[in-house]
Amino acid sequence: MAAASGYDFGTLAAAPQGSRTREGTSFMEQYRRIQTGKKGDIHLVAFKDKKILDDTVLDEIRSELTQLIGKASGPDLLLDFGNVEFMSSAMLGLLGQLHRKISAGQGRLKMCSIRPEIFQVFKLTNLDKLFSIHKDAPTALATFT
Repeated sequence: MAAASGYDFGTLAAAPQGSRTREGTSFMEQYRRIQTGKKGDIHLVAFKDKKILDDTVLDEIRSELTQLIGKASGPDLLLDFGNVEFMSSAMLGLLGQLHRKISAGQGRLKMCSIRPEIFQVFKLTNLDKLFSIHKDAPTALATFT
């Protein structure tokens, strides 16, 4: 799966298990709903689902993100929405919870590659002012410095 960020997470499935590296990015364990990697101290997450609508999918994403950031202290996290075409309002609530948890641990949460129709929902709910949202992953990664 090629995320809009320019990171081709999909090629990892054929690579040997364990920690893998590509272009300075190390790719970590696989989850069912998210693809993860790491660039320096920044955790990269791309969503695998095109539609994040039902509670089962949302619960699995919540669990996988909690598991990922639970391992880090003060995690910096970049969420890449390049593959997401639709998402429920409950996902916005999950993002708010994630933001509070990461901020409490002195980490930073940034998002990128959000489709215009989804970004419109962020604007209508004023979440574009709460979250750090960027056009693409390289732009977002540059703001972590």
